[in-house]
Amino acid sequence: MNFLARKAPQLALVYSTTVSRLPKTLSVRLKSSSAPKRAGSYFKLGLTGVAMGALVGTGYTIHQQNNPKDHFVNETFFIEELEEIPEIKPSRQMKFSEDHSNLKLTLFQYQTCPFCCKVRAFLDYYGVSYDVVEVDPVLRQSIKWSEYKKVPILVAKTPTGYQPLNDSTMIISALASYLKDSGKSMAELVQCFPFITFTDDEGVKKKEIMNKYFLMLSNQQYKKENDKSLSDERKWRKWADEVLVHTLSPNVYRTREEAFQAFNWFSEVGEWEQHFPSWERNLIIYVGASAMYLVGKRLKKRHNLKNDVRQSLYDQCNVWVSEIKKKGTTFLGGQQPNLADLAVYGILNSIEGCVAFKELLENTRIGPWYLSMKQAVSAHQGAKFV
Repeated sequence: MNFLARKAPQLALVYSTTVSRLPKTLSVRLKSSSAPKRAGSYFKLGLTGVAMGALVGTGYTIHQQNNPKDHFVNETFFIEELEEIPEIKPSRQMKFSEDHSNLKLTLFQYQTCPFCCKVRAFLDYYGVSYDVVEVDPVLRQSIKWSEYKKVPILVAKTPTGYQPLNDSTMIISALASYLKDSGKSMAELVQCFPFITFTDDEGVKKKEIMNKYFLMLSNQQYKKENDKSLSDERKWRKWADEVLVHTLSPNVYRTREEAFQAFNWFSEVGEWEQHFPSWERNLIIYVGASAMYLVGKRLKKRHNLKNDVRQSLYDQCNVWVSEIKKKGTTFLGGQQPNLADLAVYGILNSIEGCVAFKELLENTRIGPWYLSMKQAVSAHQGAKFV
């Protein structure tokens, strides 16, 4: 059982902004043994000493392992609204005539990052306009203002400043909640997704976003939703994040040749020649491709992929297609895509120009669903439901 599951009662207090400590200390009290009354008890005294020594040693070890010392400390915090952020010229602007959201958004991203592609798939499908800032994946100068050093980062302009949103799943849940039920401002919605930091049983400090797969809706709006559909949607969004996405890197960077082909495609689709100096673009391509080739090998082992990593990618995509086939509908969400459809599409869209994607279409049944999703996203079909 993992740490979060065992600490569920404490984690129920995530909406508190105080620090919750979980003391687990063991105090060992030792009584001094009385002097032996006769010479024959020396053996017993020695045996008692050994036992007491073992007890003290064991007690001390347990005490050290369970001593809080920031080991079992849960901290809850929220992404704070900023009064200002540096003015950075957008790499491009995505403006949709269907947009009635009244949101002013800037997406800091890598064009082919699967998590960034998830967010763009959502925004494009629902026809929500946004600016794009292409981040240099090596130097990352355009996000130096942020304490959060990963992408995507979505920034929403508010009446009093700028509200950052971090993590693709949290971003999508917050945006979907706003579009379905705009009773809360974006800054208020962010407060529904607290971050919690903790140190796990192995002593590794970790961070988790609570509620990130849930939509924050009013009771009135929630009654319009189907519980089973929402549950399935959450299940498959989580599968996309925790299973499908981990098959990508070992496939895209399977060989050195494929790694360089992928990075050259990243440069083309991300328009790196326009946004970065030539030396910086070459640095990204050559250093990035070489590094990711090695990273792909480690990720293959970490996620227990098959020796033929292509087969792992095919298997997971066939799992997805089989689930849709059981429903007998075009999408997992029925006749329209749901958030799980958009997540899976975004993840696969990130490798569309790679050799791995071409072979995926040739060796699985995912093509028809993917083409339907591409058409729905490109046409901003979700805008009519907002």
